[in-house]
Amino acid sequence: MKAVEEFFLGEWYFAVPLVALSLVSAALVLWRLMLNHTAKTDLDDFLPEFQDTLRTRGVPGAIELCREEKGLIPSRLFVAGLEAADQGAAAMRRSMASETELEIVPRLNFLLAPILAIAKIATMVGLFFTVISMINTFNAIGEAAKQGGAKDVGGHSSKIGLALFATALGLFTAIPLVFSHVLFKAWIVNFELKTKAAAAKLVTLVTNFKKDPNLLAPQKRRAEDDGDDGRPARQPAARGARRG
Repeated sequence: MKAVEEFFLGEWYFAVPLVALSLVSAALVLWRLMLNHTAKTDLDDFLPEFQDTLRTRGVPGAIELCREEKGLIPSRLFVAGLEAADQGAAAMRRSMASETELEIVPRLNFLLAPILAIAKIATMVGLFFTVISMINTFNAIGEAAKQGGAKDVGGHSSKIGLALFATALGLFTAIPLVFSHVLFKAWIVNFELKTKAAAAKLVTLVTNFKKDPNLLAPQKRRAEDDGDDGRPARQPAARGARRG
């Protein structure tokens, strides 16, 4: 602990930039985690409400509902698809694909470039400070050796270990950042898969709505509308039909 204290107090001009990098990287990771949290939507809870709104209020009402949601899938993907619903299923797929590529994916990758950059720079900065510190230490050892001060040489050689703290601090910053970057990338891949599944579901819902809005009603309600036994209710006989 004494060596660490000497590094942060005695060589503060090396410690301060590395600590600043660590604090900035931690802030970026927390910021990205908050953005990921707000980007998600529980589709199991949202889709039934969306389906009922589409059936009762039509496409305009569904668009209004999606815009009120915070998640990227309802507020960006579904809105883009619904706005092109009048042009057919193919137009909906093109609109949602364009929205995913130009809006959703760039938002998911926001801050990942600085996180990876700091992860790569932190190690090199720590190594750079270590090299500078060791150069100064060896120069001091050389000067002490010329003057014949054996005790001074031993005192300067102990600072070589302090120089390595810069590399250690750089690695302490870089390793969690690389790990976080890999996890964020994996999360983006999974989110893109959810986006594709949600887009296909939206096309199916809108197609069924155009055929018959009652197809979007819950199964129990459709059974009540069709008949108690779940089969279509029998239509009344036409007037003038032959009586047996």
